Amino acid sequence: MIKRLLSALFALTAAAPLLAQSVSEQPHTSIALIAESVRPAPGQPVSIGLKLTPKDGWHTYWSNPGDAGAPTRVAWTLPAGTDAPPPLAYPVPETLIVSGLMNYVYAHANVLVTSITPPTGLKKGAAFPVTVKADWLVCSAEQCVPESATLALPLVIGDGATDAENGYAMALAKAALPRVLAAPGRWSAKGGRFVLAQPFGTPGKVRAAYFFPDQEGIVDYAAPQAVTVAGDTLRIETAAIEGAAGPVSGVLRVEFRDDAKPQGFRINADPGDTPAAGAPLTGNRPADNGPGLPLILLGAVLGGVILNVMPCVFPILSLKALSLASGNVAPAAARRDAIAYTLGVVLVCAALGGLVLLLRAAGSQVGWAFQLQDPRVITGLLLLVTAIALNLAGVFEINVTTGSLGDDAIRKGGALGSFATGALAAFVATPCTGPFMAGALGAALVLPPVAAIAVFAGLGLGLALPFLLVGFVPALRRRLPRPGTWMIRFRAILSIPMFLTALALAWVLGRQAGVEGMTIGLAGALAIGLLLWWLGSRQHGGKPGWLPGAVAMLASVAAVVLLPVGAPATAVTTSAPAGFAAQPFTPAKLAALRASKTPVFLFMTADWCLTCKVNEKGAMADAAVAKAFKDKGITVLEGDWTRGDPVISQWLAEQGRAGVPVYVYYAADGTERELPQILTVDTLTRLG
Repeated sequence: MIKRLLSALFALTAAAPLLAQSVSEQPHTSIALIAESVRPAPGQPVSIGLKLTPKDGWHTYWSNPGDAGAPTRVAWTLPAGTDAPPPLAYPVPETLIVSGLMNYVYAHANVLVTSITPPTGLKKGAAFPVTVKADWLVCSAEQCVPESATLALPLVIGDGATDAENGYAMALAKAALPRVLAAPGRWSAKGGRFVLAQPFGTPGKVRAAYFFPDQEGIVDYAAPQAVTVAGDTLRIETAAIEGAAGPVSGVLRVEFRDDAKPQGFRINADPGDTPAAGAPLTGNRPADNGPGLPLILLGAVLGGVILNVMPCVFPILSLKALSLASGNVAPAAARRDAIAYTLGVVLVCAALGGLVLLLRAAGSQVGWAFQLQDPRVITGLLLLVTAIALNLAGVFEINVTTGSLGDDAIRKGGALGSFATGALAAFVATPCTGPFMAGALGAALVLPPVAAIAVFAGLGLGLALPFLLVGFVPALRRRLPRPGTWMIRFRAILSIPMFLTALALAWVLGRQAGVEGMTIGLAGALAIGLLLWWLGSRQHGGKPGWLPGAVAMLASVAAVVLLPVGAPATAVTTSAPAGFAAQPFTPAKLAALRASKTPVFLFMTADWCLTCKVNEKGAMADAAVAKAFKDKGITVLEGDWTRGDPVISQWLAEQGRAGVPVYVYYAADGTERELPQILTVDTLTRLG
């Protein structure tokens, strides 16, 4: 009995080294040294892991820490005759922006892996102690602290059997390391832009990707990375650092549509030709369990219908509808005009959408209504809307037809006029991204081209739908008011929203091109007004109006050409009410606020966005909202997309949105919620 007890005690004593694990608790990090096998075999490598677990709110760093930080340093003490282990292999890092600096970090437990090979001449049972002195930097959002620890493992030479607990931990650690991609990549740097092209077997399954370079001085770490698919290649573009040369290596972090866990791939790239930007990542498309194309199309159509109540579209629709109320309009002519109007709307919406897709495929970060970010387009719209307002006010007439509706040539002229009216309505409606449109247009930017164009065409169909119904449903035409002298007064009343639209466009022009630009735009509008008054006076006298009309066209072209496009905008201010104390949006500022667990209300706006301005002067301006935000410590960030901003464009793309407004609330617990595009006081005061 005593012998059996002594034998068991000896077995436990001999097994003690097998259960040993070296752990050190530092103020902000727990560090442990673990081995795949505590009885390594002579001549066979054994995997060793250095496990760092930062405390909540702290992080350690990748081998290339980014703009700030430091990698983990190790010094090994090994038995005589043992070769030095390979450099530490790091798992896939995370990105963290603090005060505008991009950091490559680990905010959770991470294992740095290497291997040690005992010399072949060692005998079983021989002690094989492994000691490491580790130095690392651990940081929070406010401070950084260097920490250090010496750890030892009392290994014993044996048969190399894998340890049950630590072997499993090491297997997980090695699985977390980036896999090597055999196919070499190519990279180029031109015009301050770095482009990496990496062949990838299944780019269609990729949802998102990010490149972590091993070397310093290659890319601007804090710059956003635009990822597209060019054939079977993942193309990553970002800001370059001048002077980069030679081979480039690093880790490509890839998120797949059907896998919530990112995967890492170690890549190597040589200088060479790189392809042009391809299609957006198909992984950003709606998931199979999300809204399908029919629902997306329905959202686009409903959004288009709502656009008809906008002040720059409603007068056009009203006049077109009332023109069909006249008793001498034949049903065939009504249907013809409705079809022509619809074609004009749909073709312009599809053309604008197609242009957006082409520009994005070429690498530009643009979205819906991108043309309104150019002050020359705003100037052209200002002059056009001014002319429409003067026409509605009766200053001059647009006579595209004369004679009776029975004449074939006149029927062609009527269809042409309806087509042009529809095209105009579609173009001036683009500043508004109303309810139902946001998700539909955002999805369109990542759908296949044919489906995407169908979504934009659906938007046009919704915009044209009211007039299309009036043209094809006689009962609706009969319900319209009968023509009479009241139509002259009603037409003059409709000029008021158009004049207000012109005033708003002049304000936007001032924001984009400064006082000088706004002055040129207003001077052009004044010249157009005088010339059209001259045209109207000649029309009333029965004289031809081609001369003032031609001069008016020349004045419009001159106003657009002479506009100082590069002129600075007015001083940077926020659109939010003063009670919000809003700050301009930057990714670094948002990341810092979220890291400090500060609740954030972020809104993306533009001066030409009508919905944005309605919210900012309505619910957002309510005193109860400002008080609620102040009491709850909610910080307000504003992104101004009036003249375009690649950082905001990138953020919108990541959110799956094609334009503004976008409102997102980031709670202190790290969750986020996108708010409706039509805000209410109740919605805002309930935040937090």
